[in-house]
Amino acid sequence: MKRDMDVKQYMRTVGEQARAASRVVARADTNAKNKALLAMADAIERDQAKLLAANAQDMDAAKASGLDSALLDRLQINAKGVAGMAEGLRQIAALADPVGAITDLNYRPSGIQVGKMRVPLGVVGIIYEARPNVTADAAGLCLKSGNAAILRGGSEAINSNQAIAACVREGLAAAGLPETAVQVIETTDRAAVGELITMKEFVDVIVPRGGKGLIERLMNDARIPVIKHLHGVCHVYIDDHADLDKAVRISDNAKTSRYGTCNTMETLLVAQSVAQSVLPKLAKIYFDKGVELRGCAASRAIVSQMKAATEEDWITEYLAPILSVRVVSGLDQAIEHINTFGSQHTDAIVTEDYSRARRFLREVDSSSVMVNASTRFADGFEYGLGAEIGISTDKIHARGPVGLEGLTSQKYVVLGDGQVRG
Repeated sequence: MKRDMDVKQYMRTVGEQARAASRVVARADTNAKNKALLAMADAIERDQAKLLAANAQDMDAAKASGLDSALLDRLQINAKGVAGMAEGLRQIAALADPVGAITDLNYRPSGIQVGKMRVPLGVVGIIYEARPNVTADAAGLCLKSGNAAILRGGSEAINSNQAIAACVREGLAAAGLPETAVQVIETTDRAAVGELITMKEFVDVIVPRGGKGLIERLMNDARIPVIKHLHGVCHVYIDDHADLDKAVRISDNAKTSRYGTCNTMETLLVAQSVAQSVLPKLAKIYFDKGVELRGCAASRAIVSQMKAATEEDWITEYLAPILSVRVVSGLDQAIEHINTFGSQHTDAIVTEDYSRARRFLREVDSSSVMVNASTRFADGFEYGLGAEIGISTDKIHARGPVGLEGLTSQKYVVLGDGQVRG
C-alpha cells in the first residue's frame, strides 16, 4: 500500500509542477524557446559518450531479460542516433512558432472582427516504450508548441532517458525556463502510467508511442483524450502502370530499411499484369536479406518458396522480417484490400498513371497516402516537422505525423471597438 501511495504522491507532485510550468511556457517568447532547444542540442552532442554509455547499460539489461529484436532495435542508440536527436531539436528551433498566430480574421456586419488564434494544449503526457530518441523529440516539440510535458519512457530505457533528460533540463535552465517544463518520470513502476492517464486536473492530452498492448490499455483506462494509432499495417501497391525499377526500389526500402517501425510496409500488393515481371526480382532481394514471405495462391504460383498467407496475415503488424504478398486484379481491388485490412496509417502506390494516382490519394482512407515513394518517409523528421510526437490515425484534431501544429489547438478571438449586440 505504501508503494502505491508513494507513486500516487510522486505523480501528483509531477502533475502540479507541470501545470504550473505550462503557464510559464505558454507565455514564453519564441527566442527563449529556441535558446532552450539549441542548448539542449549542444548538451546532447557534448554528452554523446555519456548517452552511449547509459544506452549500453540499457542494452545489456534488455538482452539479459530476453527482449525481442524489434524492441532492441528501437532501444539502441549509436553516434548517428545522437546526432539525429540534436539535429531534430535544431530543426524544431528553425520552424515557425505556431503559438499566438491569428488567422482567418473576418469583419462581421456588426463591426467586430472574428478570427482564430493558435494556442498550446497545456500539459502533454507522453508514454513510450524502448525509444530513447522520443525523450529529446517530445521535449523539443512540446516546448516549441508552448506545452509542458510529462514523459514516461519504458523501464528498459531508464538509463538512456535519464541521461537525455539531464541535457533537456540544462537547455531549459540556460533559457531561464522552469526545468519542470519537461519532466521525465524517474520510477519504472507501472502504477505511474495508471496515475498519468487519469490525472485530469493536471494533464490535457496523452500521446502514446508504443505497442498495441499499451495503446489498448490507454483506450480502455485513460480519462484524458488520447492522440494515437493502434498499429501500422502499411501497404505498397505496385500498379499495372508502374515503373518496375521504381517499384523494386520502393518496395525493398519500405520493408527492409528498418523492420521495427510503424511506417514499415507489412503487405505488398501487386497488380496481376506485372506480378510475373516484378515478384521474382523482389523475392530474391527479400530472401537474400532474410525476409520471410507469406503469399496468396497467385503469389506462390510465381514464387514457390513463399509460405501460404492466412487471413490473419493481412491484419498483422509484424515489426519483423516477414512480409505478406497478395496479387490483386488491379487498382479497385488494391484500394478495397487496404481499406478493409489496413490500419489507416501509411499506404503507397507505385504508378506512372496520373489519374490512378489521384484516385488512390482520394480513396485510400489513411493518415498518409503516397505516390511513388517509400512508406518509410511517414514521420515528422522527413515531413519537415522537425520530429514528431507520434502518428495519429484519429480523424479528430491531429491526423498523420503529429508535430507542432498537432500539439496546439485554436480558440476564437473577437476584436471590437465598443460594439454591443442589439
